[in-house]
Amino acid sequence: MSLDQSDVERIAYLARLAIDEQDIPQYTENLSSILQLVDEMQAIDTTGVEPLAHPLDGEQRLRVDEVSEMNQREQLQSVAPATEEGLFLVPKVIE
Repeated sequence: MSLDQSDVERIAYLARLAIDEQDIPQYTENLSSILQLVDEMQAIDTTGVEPLAHPLDGEQRLRVDEVSEMNQREQLQSVAPATEEGLFLVPKVIE
């Protein structure tokens, strides 16, 4: 699929993009090449190919869930304007 200048102008209008007049030929060429690549990819026969959730069937390495810092709640809440039962109190913003 090939685009012309009016197509690019229409796409820019719909996307609310301001494109300089001298840049339109470059955008036309770039967008046309992207659409050509999509056409080529759609023409490939994929019958018998199973869809993949991820191209690499790997497992994510997880770290051990260990506590690595001391509880500093008292120290952190000592400078807070308002706390109650270990929680920070904030002003109500929604009526």
